Amino acid sequence: MMKTGQLENSKWELSVLAFTRLIGKFTMKIICMITLLMCSCFVSACDGDKPNTTVVEENGNTNENDGDENNTDMGTHLTTNDYVRDIVNHPAFNGFGELLLSRDDNSSYYNTPISNVGSLMPYHGNVRPDVIVGSVNYMIDEVNKGKTIFYDIYTEQQKQQDPAKRNTGIFFFRGNPNAPFAVVCPGGGFSYVGSLHEGFPLAQRISELGLNAFVIRYRIGSEQYATEDLATAISYIFRNAAILGVSSKNYSVWGGSAGARMAGNIALSGVSAYKGDNLPKPATAVIAYTGQSTYSSNFSPSFITVAANDGIANVNTVERRVENLRNAGVDVEYRRYQTAGHGFGLGTGTDAEGWLDLAVRFWQRHIKE
Repeated sequence: MMKTGQLENSKWELSVLAFTRLIGKFTMKIICMITLLMCSCFVSACDGDKPNTTVVEENGNTNENDGDENNTDMGTHLTTNDYVRDIVNHPAFNGFGELLLSRDDNSSYYNTPISNVGSLMPYHGNVRPDVIVGSVNYMIDEVNKGKTIFYDIYTEQQKQQDPAKRNTGIFFFRGNPNAPFAVVCPGGGFSYVGSLHEGFPLAQRISELGLNAFVIRYRIGSEQYATEDLATAISYIFRNAAILGVSSKNYSVWGGSAGARMAGNIALSGVSAYKGDNLPKPATAVIAYTGQSTYSSNFSPSFITVAANDGIANVNTVERRVENLRNAGVDVEYRRYQTAGHGFGLGTGTDAEGWLDLAVRFWQRHIKE
């Protein structure tokens, strides 16, 4: 039989053992909680390295995204599988992304795949999404090199007086330093500006050939206002030639369709006639597929091109103008293609492919030291 003292000692030992186990369990819980807290802090710190972004889904809705691999940074290239909204919202084009597109409000086209970007420019043929993406990615690369690619041509006061002037500006494609410059005027019937197809790819090619090129985004809806914007852009470039690193001598104006009318207006009447500065006329006008028929003996030397199957610019009207210019003593190089259609841009994949290089050579023949 256990004695009373032994029984009390046994009870004490059991109590101590139970208390020790309780303390052990509590300590383990504390350790687990501290461990979990440390892990949580570590994960949060890692996540903090990734930017929180808003991803726009195909249906136009937005989801908060904690920085996954689909986020677009300044250097991300676009593909034909991306969407029109991805051009507008690309961080390289912050503040002017909308002006790369055809209209003042392009929101109804945001969910259009770039592979179908031709639907934004119904007057143009031979729209090549691969060519467009190539020139857009070229601009992205230029921004990532620290270069400015977009310049306002109107002051804030001028924009306040005419809000439509907020939708204007020039995109700069650099050639050799202090080389002459071209201003490219995309067409679109003055109802849109087809820069993606008829502006940026042309300017990129001109710059690759060593000359400077600007693409103008002009006001939509009026040939008069559009030409005034062109005159303003030329005046702006002249005033800032040293800063931009371009020569103010031997410049050229380029245009397709409606844009060719703008170029023709300046080649005929000069910059000051459209509210610009008192400047010399262009050394060369490059005029593609337009039915404009004006001419004079002091018209700028001109490179003119059209396709025989153009359904908008009648080839006979174009050729009559060529004849009239030549008879007036103006130097004209004329290139007629057969099947390229209207608004063929660079003409890639058509019988007009390579026309731009011929136009640059014509311009270079008229560059005087």
